[in-house]
Amino acid sequence: MTGVEHEVRDQVSYLTLNRPGTLNALTPALRDRLVDHLTEASADPSVRAVVLTGTGRGFCAGADLRSGADSPSPRIPGDVARTLRTGAQRLIAAVLDCEKPVIAAVNGTAAGLGAHLALACDLVLAAESARFIEVFVRRGLVPDAGGAYLLPRLTGLQRAKELMFFGDALSAPEAERLGLVNRVLPEGELAKTARDWATRLATGPTRALALTKHLLNASLDSDRPAAFAAEAWAQEINLTTQDAGEGLRAFAQRRGPEFLGR
Repeated sequence: MTGVEHEVRDQVSYLTLNRPGTLNALTPALRDRLVDHLTEASADPSVRAVVLTGTGRGFCAGADLRSGADSPSPRIPGDVARTLRTGAQRLIAAVLDCEKPVIAAVNGTAAGLGAHLALACDLVLAAESARFIEVFVRRGLVPDAGGAYLLPRLTGLQRAKELMFFGDALSAPEAERLGLVNRVLPEGELAKTARDWATRLATGPTRALALTKHLLNASLDSDRPAAFAAEAWAQEINLTTQDAGEGLRAFAQRRGPEFLGR
């Protein structure tokens, strides 16, 4: 039992966290398995989109602190920093760096690392019952798993401070209002909408989407000359792909393109 169900269907990799009794809290083994699946999806040309969701009442309640493996108490100086670099931060990086679009279908509570796992995804769908909680302050901890990097880029600095200083639960509609969520959906429509979006992405120009994702993720850390240079090189690279040629031919021939992801 790895705690994550994995299925590739119609060129979409579906990753479902399956520890409902713990609200899908991540053990180190489960976290590493997610990294492996995301890395494999990124490199596999037959996979063209990823959907990440959970079972039961929780999307992901964060790191499973009860397991003791990710305890914040240091043994010697440097242990905690190393654990974060090779653990939670590596997971968030695997989502951000995945060369395929990643959709979070947030079916319930997303807290701590779980909230940041959702926010690192390219598109976020949330059930009406979903909640996002910056739970770290409740435990006397500093936010980790890339939260201080992700949150202010999505909400602005002052709102990010409010969420992290107080640790209050944020409802799905409020998360949508703040720009953390793309759509809030009735419970029964979440899985279908995630599947529909993923199917649509899986028929798109996969390499162009990968380069677009890279440009957007890097844009907030770039000045204008660097962003313009990256854009020019991305277009240069993309024009060597089969899909770019197909898209241009389809336009000239006044028909819909048939992208192959190559």
